[in-house]
Amino acid sequence: MSVYSKKPDGTVFVVDDDALVRRSLQATLSLAGFSVVQFACAQQFLAQIAPYQSGCVLADIRMPGMDGLTLQEELSKQHASLSVIIITGHADVPLAVRAMKAGALDVLEKPFSNEKLIAQVSSALAIAADRATEASLRGRLSQKLQTLSDRERGVLKLVVEGNSNREIAKALAISPRTVDIHRARVMEKLGAGSLAELVRMTAAIL
Repeated sequence: MSVYSKKPDGTVFVVDDDALVRRSLQATLSLAGFSVVQFACAQQFLAQIAPYQSGCVLADIRMPGMDGLTLQEELSKQHASLSVIIITGHADVPLAVRAMKAGALDVLEKPFSNEKLIAQVSSALAIAADRATEASLRGRLSQKLQTLSDRERGVLKLVVEGNSNREIAKALAISPRTVDIHRARVMEKLGAGSLAELVRMTAAIL
């Protein structure tokens, strides 16, 4: 019986060309309450993973075709919400540095304890869930931005840049009152409750 009273959220994707390792990892993680899916190679994983998939990837460093670090770098290019833990029997400083720079949460050197594995996977799933939530929010915000008129988008851009209503009015050759009206419409369309919230929501996108 697992010592975990609450089943962790998210899926763990084990990517390793060694069938015995895959089965061992799946058994350990399943007993801890995790949902686990196996893949024999990185290419198979990439071909079957759904866009915007959330979860944790346990990837072996040494695999034929595409190794674990290359897989991690590919996921980073795709801005995936997945958290990645690299597993290796040949860990060294350059490897760890490269993995971390590519966005890996950790490099686990074989043999590692079940306790460390489970702790790292739990942390990775929590981080992945946060990333997925942020990505979903950005997606919904991008859709809302499409509803803005060109003028509203122009006002929003100047607001986010820190311009006052008077400065925006001068830049766009409109009255400060018109700026107020456009800004109110922008806040309504984007669901912002305050100017500070409006800036926080959109600063990273515009």
